[in-house]
Amino acid sequence: MAFTAYKCSRLLLHKSSSSCGGHVAAFFSTQFVVGDTPVLVRDFIHSALYHPEHGYFSQSPRSVGVLDRSINFHKLQGRKAYMSHLEKVYKQNDVSWFTPVELFKPWYAHGIAEAILRTTNLIFPLKIYEIGGGSGTCAKGILDYIMLNAPTRVYNNMSYTSVEISSSLAKKQMETVGEVSSHLSKFKVECRDAADRSGWGDAEQQPCWVIMLEVLDNLPHDLIYSENQVSPWMEVWVEKQQDRYGLSELYKPMQDPLIKSCLDILNVDKDYRPLETREPSLPSSVWAKIFPKPRRRWLPTGCLKLLQALHGALPKMSMIASDFSYLPDVKVPGDRAPLVSTKKDGNSSDHSSYLDAKGDADIFFPTDFWLLERIDHYSSGWLKSRIEHFDRSSKQGKKRRTITLDTSVFMEEFGLPTKTKTKDGYNPLLDDFKNTKFYLSVPTPNTK
Repeated sequence: MAFTAYKCSRLLLHKSSSSCGGHVAAFFSTQFVVGDTPVLVRDFIHSALYHPEHGYFSQSPRSVGVLDRSINFHKLQGRKAYMSHLEKVYKQNDVSWFTPVELFKPWYAHGIAEAILRTTNLIFPLKIYEIGGGSGTCAKGILDYIMLNAPTRVYNNMSYTSVEISSSLAKKQMETVGEVSSHLSKFKVECRDAADRSGWGDAEQQPCWVIMLEVLDNLPHDLIYSENQVSPWMEVWVEKQQDRYGLSELYKPMQDPLIKSCLDILNVDKDYRPLETREPSLPSSVWAKIFPKPRRRWLPTGCLKLLQALHGALPKMSMIASDFSYLPDVKVPGDRAPLVSTKKDGNSSDHSSYLDAKGDADIFFPTDFWLLERIDHYSSGWLKSRIEHFDRSSKQGKKRRTITLDTSVFMEEFGLPTKTKTKDGYNPLLDDFKNTKFYLSVPTPNTK
């Protein structure tokens, strides 16, 4: 859900940022993040971001920006003029971030709505769920588009449910969608954690759509650590240091089911034995002794938990997700490491350790879309069956049809990119989002 100001400056405005010192992080208490007992890294990240009183999104009541009016790209000369306008907009609104759906409203949401209308079976009432709906701009844009472009019966019979963990954003969404009174009978907000399966109730057996825009980057991740190239992977936990103020890592043998499932998903095509049971080859052992090198790997366990909940609750869902495939200037070590950044007085500063985030910093991850697809197949039951039965030769068909598209390709196919073009032909929607992708996943009856 987070396309932050410093994300925008990093990815679009190309501003430089200085290294973040300890004076910012030290201002925040560690008590709400880590108590007297150690916690897994994903629990630390969840508290640092989503704690109802002290988490980052609770600390930033004006974090989500809403533009008073859509940007008239046709009046801007080119890239320089657009960048200047963007900087001006951020200063005027004094907010942490604008989402792409906000910057390119209504065209961004219209592209998503068109993709839904083209691929859905309109025999059934259209049912849409949005995870992390931000300010409600996407919901309003989609409802507007369907009202104007779909058969009247589709709009009249549809429902749109936003599942939002933030109570303040839930209220904002109702206000945004309520600008068109007829939308309110079709729209509702459920203030809860979408990754909690119990919140969904009984499984919904009818087809539906799930939308997730910039949600995956802020989902909690776990971290695993290995002393060298042949040492077994270990879970990373976070605990208080003896001085009760600082935090440090604690390494434990692999036991957590979500972490082990992520490793199985990563390695299913390499070897059907569990990763931690494999014997290192002799050349690898010799090389590790000569050049020992610690390894750190970030695992999207929050994504796995969310998709397992969604597939369990909405087994016939179709899904559209959009997020960052790459983040520049990451200082935190490890494969798929996050960018941890603090904004203060209009300037962003990067941290070199995720432990510096104690409610004052955003923590956002790049999305490995190859791994996202595998997690999707695993959560649907297809890949999970292959892993659990060690059966790589199974001829059972996949339960999902999936595709990953660059944002520019998606918008050229489903959107109206001419609406976001400047006078000289520059188009920020197509030209500036090179490190973002769309993921589409729909159920298939071909399970034989």
